[in-house]
Amino acid sequence: MIRDMTGQTPPPSAGRSPGPDAADATIPSMTGKRVLVIFNPKSGNGDSGLPTFNTLLRGAGAEVVERELTQDTPMTEYVKDVESFDAVVAAGGDGTVSSVSYASRYKNVPLLAYPAGTANLIAQNLDLPVTPQDLARVVAEGRAVRVDMGEVEVRGETQGFAMLAGAGADAAMIRDSEDLKDRFGVLAYVMSAMKQLNPRKTTFTLTIDGQRREFEGIGVMVANFGMANFRLPITTDISPDDGRFTVVLLKAGNLLRLVPNLIDSVRAKLNLGDPLFSGNLETLSAREVTVDAADPFPLQYDGELHVETTPFTARILPGAVRYLTPSTEEQLAT
Repeated sequence: MIRDMTGQTPPPSAGRSPGPDAADATIPSMTGKRVLVIFNPKSGNGDSGLPTFNTLLRGAGAEVVERELTQDTPMTEYVKDVESFDAVVAAGGDGTVSSVSYASRYKNVPLLAYPAGTANLIAQNLDLPVTPQDLARVVAEGRAVRVDMGEVEVRGETQGFAMLAGAGADAAMIRDSEDLKDRFGVLAYVMSAMKQLNPRKTTFTLTIDGQRREFEGIGVMVANFGMANFRLPITTDISPDDGRFTVVLLKAGNLLRLVPNLIDSVRAKLNLGDPLFSGNLETLSAREVTVDAADPFPLQYDGELHVETTPFTARILPGAVRYLTPSTEEQLAT
């Protein structure tokens, strides 16, 4: 059974206790508004500021209902009444945000990707601020963009993802970062990438909107959003609201050889001319893609490593979610 927490004092697992500066007169009035806060107490390794955030919303007049994620309770239970709220907040890592987003897809309730995890790539892609005061202001102002989601199917089971799904070297990088995240935070991903100096290559077989394609490489990424850590573009021409994925074929011998392509992406975003490097990756566009590999590869989606392996199918869910953000749709594309 899910227990709602609507009082003024959040549980210790939600983060730091509210301080004396929790009131903020610059936050617009939220009188009569209801906000559902779903939080993962196991996300991240530091102070999320979530109690201060909740107190600020209440101080602006909102009714805040908090629900703590617990093991073995399906996400659909937490959002079964989501349409009775004016906004929903998913506080945790990228896995928490994508799970809440998928469970409440097409419900038309704006969602805040509250950054309480390690990397918080979805929040970075949405160009969200990081302080409780600024995040509370984003909720109160209520500006939202409608974007696509992805749905991944593996052996008859489906899950949702907001940012990207992948198989191969990127999943191995996430696997190797798990033991480092508590000590090094977001740098764990950089350290793990440096370990992938000799990743396993194989022949991937793709079915892209019904068309078959093979290539030899170290991985495949199916991207909806296009920013990596520090808002660096993975590649160009990734848009979260065009009704299509960008499928990235990783042909490089290792992840470090993709650094020149990252430089090209930054140059393109800054309009600095034609690409200087090529050959390490290829991008395709698809509404649905099935990925198989000669050797089974682990899967990851939205930064969560899974026990399942290839093959998997990803399909686009156009306009499935409305995310709260101070940015426009154009500003969120690479």
